Amino acid sequence: MAPHDFWQELHPPGTFAADGEFTSFYVAVLEDGRQLRLPIRELVDGDHALASLIVNQASFAVLDALAESLAEKIRPMRIDVVAGLPTLGLTLAAAVAQKLGHSRYVPLGTSRKFWYRDELSVALSSITTPTQQKRLYIDPRMLPLLQGRRVALIDDVISSGASIVAGLHLLTGCGIEPFVIGAAMLQSERWRESLAAAGPQWSARTVGVFTTPILERNARGRWQAPPAWRAI
Repeated sequence: MAPHDFWQELHPPGTFAADGEFTSFYVAVLEDGRQLRLPIRELVDGDHALASLIVNQASFAVLDALAESLAEKIRPMRIDVVAGLPTLGLTLAAAVAQKLGHSRYVPLGTSRKFWYRDELSVALSSITTPTQQKRLYIDPRMLPLLQGRRVALIDDVISSGASIVAGLHLLTGCGIEPFVIGAAMLQSERWRESLAAAGPQWSARTVGVFTTPILERNARGRWQAPPAWRAI
């Protein structure tokens, strides 16, 4: 398939084999069985790879389905306001807020406006941009929308946990403790350690639409999930 064809269509359950070997794409499975093909990104060691999701390149139909699925998971929690992490989490957060019937959401950002305050920021890194030194900011004008409210903190993908922990540190530093953390994709299990270090409550408060493993290269040169993952 062409590179621009990824994440453009959700396929019916059972369309592709989802538990064997993979070459150019990984088959992610939603809870209702629908399948989403994701490109495989080889890691620097050459023996491991990750399935990738770039949600702002997804078709509107796929984005709508992911937002609806995530909104349904957090709807029972009676969320008052959704906060989104940049950059790709903003696309999903806005769509989830709309699915919840909200009139707006609160975007966090990495672009410092002149009225922002340094004490309302934290250092930010992510697995996809490990060498870039950024800071995560909240617009001080947005604080009243979050304070004393039931907040959902949304990102597109939670992988190493670095970005979501930065968002937690920023909000809790402002006296705001999110009620739930949400993402379209929970990538491997590495994020659990990062969230546990931030607080024992966070792992249990985290929900995703689907999960993907760290893939391993097998003797045939193809990618497969590790045995422990396949046994789940």
